[in-house]
Amino acid sequence: MTGTVQPHSFRPRDLVGGHVVVDLVNTVTARDADPVDWLDGYPRLLEWAALTGHFTPAALADLRRLAEADPAGAARALDDVRALREAVHDVLTALVVDHASAAPPQALATLERHWKQAVARSRLILRPDTPRVEVDSAPPGLVRLHDELALQALDLLRSLPTDRTRVCPGRRCGWLFVDTSRAGRRRWCSMATCGNSAKGRTHYERRRADGR
Repeated sequence: MTGTVQPHSFRPRDLVGGHVVVDLVNTVTARDADPVDWLDGYPRLLEWAALTGHFTPAALADLRRLAEADPAGAARALDDVRALREAVHDVLTALVVDHASAAPPQALATLERHWKQAVARSRLILRPDTPRVEVDSAPPGLVRLHDELALQALDLLRSLPTDRTRVCPGRRCGWLFVDTSRAGRRRWCSMATCGNSAKGRTHYERRRADGR
């Protein structure tokens, strides 16, 4: 991604993707204009992760302590998450926007490499209901978020409803989202933001035209 890095305080309204990995992709905004990366550091990544609800507070507290003790390692871990994010974005765009029969080879190779690294550090845990692959937390490491997201990314792509996965047409947005609505006619990432802004612009332009 070429663009700027900018601090951002994550809020629930930033989680509109319908899947945690899609929400990760959306930590870059304005992809349709001048992209802005909201992950300005590892602490910000932890802030986002806490908001998603996919990671336990205890695990995130451990990662925070590890990051404070090893800033260089935290920076490398953030770079890995960013690389994973961009690979997923390129693959999703190829499938959903370009309707390509194959994803970009470089993006696919990057995603495969990150997934294999995550699998190599994972273990199969038998839950009471079903077997499940979980990231090995003994010992914990700064790569834990990356690994869990990489495993989730493969699950997403294997079951992606391409006919219900869309790119928001809002100005300075470009966010992806999976339309889980019953009717399947969702257009905007959020009516509260891009939807209402578009309606406001349309109303303003109509009034200007009527005035002339």
